[in-house]
Amino acid sequence: QVQLVESGGGLVQAGDSLRLSCAASGRTFSTMGWFRQAPGKEREFVAVINWSGGSTAYAESVKGRFTISRDNAKNTVYLQMNELKPEDTAVYYCAAPGGRTYLPSSYYTRPGAYDYWGKGTQVTVSS
Repeated sequence: QVQLVESGGGLVQAGDSLRLSCAASGRTFSTMGWFRQAPGKEREFVAVINWSGGSTAYAESVKGRFTISRDNAKNTVYLQMNELKPEDTAVYYCAAPGGRTYLPSSYYTRPGAYDYWGKGTQVTVSS
């Protein structure tokens, strides 16, 4: 059974940092990504990473503040979030496509590119 399980969310103040983790089980994924969804808004792309970690992409809103990384030995992907802002408040989801080939990063900015999803972890940033 394939599972993606997120952890590391919480309540922090603006300017603080958090690190989210997503542990995969049941199979490995060549590509893994993070999305987020705020109340009343659509799910939006945050970041994506390929197997080697040599290719990453970020949403403009988080570029320079968030860093995606992975530990393939642990089958885990991370999202380091620095300089958090109240507008970063959302449920953060880990996701993975079923395919083995890393396509152009623009492909991975849409939720439809992903076949597997975690249940999410809440991040709340107070001002």
